[in-house]
Amino acid sequence: MKVLRPIFLAVIIAGAFFYFTTYRSGLVRSANWIRQNNKAEITEAAGNNVFDSEEQNNITVYHKNIESVVNITSKAVTFDFFYGLVPQEGQGSGFIIDKDGHIMTNYHVIADARTVDVTLHNQKKYRATVVGTDRAHDLAVIQIKASDLTPMVLGDSRHLQVGQKVYAIGNPFGLSGTLTRGIVSSIRSVYEPDGLKIDEAIQTDAAINPGNSGGPLLNWHGEVIGINTMIASNVGQSAGIGFAIPINTAKAVLNDLLTLGRVRRPALGVRTIPITPERAEQIGLAADYGLLIVQVVPGGAADQAGLRGGSERAYLGNIPITLGGDLIVGVDDQKVEDQQDLTQIMNNHRAGDTVRITIYRGKKKMDVTATLGEARTQV
Repeated sequence: MKVLRPIFLAVIIAGAFFYFTTYRSGLVRSANWIRQNNKAEITEAAGNNVFDSEEQNNITVYHKNIESVVNITSKAVTFDFFYGLVPQEGQGSGFIIDKDGHIMTNYHVIADARTVDVTLHNQKKYRATVVGTDRAHDLAVIQIKASDLTPMVLGDSRHLQVGQKVYAIGNPFGLSGTLTRGIVSSIRSVYEPDGLKIDEAIQTDAAINPGNSGGPLLNWHGEVIGINTMIASNVGQSAGIGFAIPINTAKAVLNDLLTLGRVRRPALGVRTIPITPERAEQIGLAADYGLLIVQVVPGGAADQAGLRGGSERAYLGNIPITLGGDLIVGVDDQKVEDQQDLTQIMNNHRAGDTVRITIYRGKKKMDVTATLGEARTQV
């Protein structure tokens, strides 16, 4: 018994030590953890959503126009050396321009297509017919037979300013009904991948990706000011440099596309050389800028208006020219300094329009009225 008593006492002491140092403290920690978790609090947002003026305008522009933006799917057939005829499918965007179901888009969206299908925002699908195309401006009009359509409002792209807010709506990568926002980054002439030139293209940093082609570029009022057409990127995705065709370019040819299916491109019917201050001084002209007419196309618009070509033989370097013709310095009160200026003015007209041409004939300044002809190869 005396031998067991120290052992029994040691067990009691060890048990007491375990209870107070390990078991009991574990319960306390566990209890404290549960109690702290029950006291956790979260902060919830207020129930009513309040938007600032900028957010509200974004929302307004989107809802005003989303029903007018469509998804376009075109199907074509290409030839492969190994597999023969291979079906090919492309996607793009477009927007409704009237209640008759006419839709504006890019030419390259529907080029060479055997079938063109349109999906509205409500997911209804229609087979479309091609009404008119203008490859030179990368424009096309297609049509669907549908009711209760909401056309977009076509704005004015003449006085766009770098820095003004713009919106793009389209179907990038097939994701329908997508809105992106940015600004006008620049107004410049650019060349499309096929070599065609877009005069006064609208450059924007609004995200434009494959599938946005043919969709509208809008101002903050929700009016169409451009047609998204291409991007500058090394990876084929948005790099913050997108381009849109000015809506005024489209409006200038829209009637021809709807009625003729093609564009009667205007022609003045002249061959010219640009005048610099140095050339003006050498030749002895009354103005140090403009386009000097060296030849008038017989029977053309300029010929019928009484404009004169050159009659004095001379050389420009090694190139023979004729001097003494009229010097064009303006059209409809717009200054003409070079061929690009004249081309831009012509792009805002069509065959049959009447224009007022300001010229110098010798030292005499005068205005001549001309009715534009239809272009073949001349401007």
